[in-house]
Amino acid sequence: MRFASKCVRVKIDNPPQPSPRSAARPEPVPEPERPVRPTEPRIGDPAWFERVRASLRGHTAQFVASRCAEELAPLGFAEPIRALGGVIGGGKALRPTFMYLGWLCGADESEAALRASASLELLHAFALVQDDVMDESDSRRGRPAAHVRMARWHARGGHTGSSARFGESAAVLLGDLCLVWAERMLRESGIDAAAAARVWPHYDAMRAELAIGQLADLLNDAAHFPSLERVLDIARRKSGNYTVRRPLELGAAMAGCPAPVLEALGDFGGLIGEAFQIRDDLLGLFGDPAITGKPAGADLRDRKATTVVVLAGQLATPAARARLHQFLARPELDDHAVADALTLIDKSGAPRRAEQMIAERLLRAESVLDRSGVDPVAAEALVRLARRSTDRSH
Repeated sequence: MRFASKCVRVKIDNPPQPSPRSAARPEPVPEPERPVRPTEPRIGDPAWFERVRASLRGHTAQFVASRCAEELAPLGFAEPIRALGGVIGGGKALRPTFMYLGWLCGADESEAALRASASLELLHAFALVQDDVMDESDSRRGRPAAHVRMARWHARGGHTGSSARFGESAAVLLGDLCLVWAERMLRESGIDAAAAARVWPHYDAMRAELAIGQLADLLNDAAHFPSLERVLDIARRKSGNYTVRRPLELGAAMAGCPAPVLEALGDFGGLIGEAFQIRDDLLGLFGDPAITGKPAGADLRDRKATTVVVLAGQLATPAARARLHQFLARPELDDHAVADALTLIDKSGAPRRAEQMIAERLLRAESVLDRSGVDPVAAEALVRLARRSTDRSH
């Protein structure tokens, strides 16, 4: 018997729905991701230093632009404005950064404190412009010095009289203008009256010390081999204190730091300032022109009695000392004589002793902070900036 089979296809229009008990729970809807806010760099981190330096430069540039637009541009003084631009804002803003770190030893971050600190860039511009006139330096940071630019401007305009004399006179006046602007920027920074009142005594002392140090430096002739202590004293007055110690004290006083903290920062700044100047003296003899903006041996050509030159006089053999003295007594030093003198200084061991002096001061300065009671975060940032400012290899 044969059975026939049929295949029946059933069309299902609506598939059966699961019962409520067996129904799968719906997938949760994912919440939108919240934007991640960038964290502020920690005080003392490289990114923090870059942010602070950019802010300091921005405040200075904004202030100078407003003053130039109001006071110089209406007179058609485009070249003086360009000359000022060559010395303002082109450095590493060390002095304003030290001042701001002094503030952070007793207060929180503040835009007004940044503006007040930035005013030191104008004070530094005043010192640079007049220093180049006194040293007869043709360049600053690889560009023509202010008095050179002003002399060329005078010559191009066909004015009567000595263009060189005009350039020097004009540069001195531009430096004076920076000095006036520096105080005005500090006064208009936005810090409160009590903070400003604490700053002015330190500010006045720093300016007087800078001028007196420069005056003493004019008589500091390398041909006479002054004592190392005298050279260091002049270096503290004209550069070291004004670069590190006084800015730190300004910032700390502005923040209302107690006397023990001010004293510790003063001691720290004095040591780092000396180390800074010794490094500057090494660069003035053996520095890379691409970094210093000046030819190697520039301090020898200017007969500057720097720490390294005086150390060479102390450490060299009697014969080498006599030969070095002969070089420094010459009316002019050509490239060959400068190279020979640098060889004598190097063989004396003076550069290596100078490096030791820098390292010793760094260690002593760090130990001052260790027992100072300064906020640890601010102290760490100070040490980092101190190392950077006394290295300057790039």
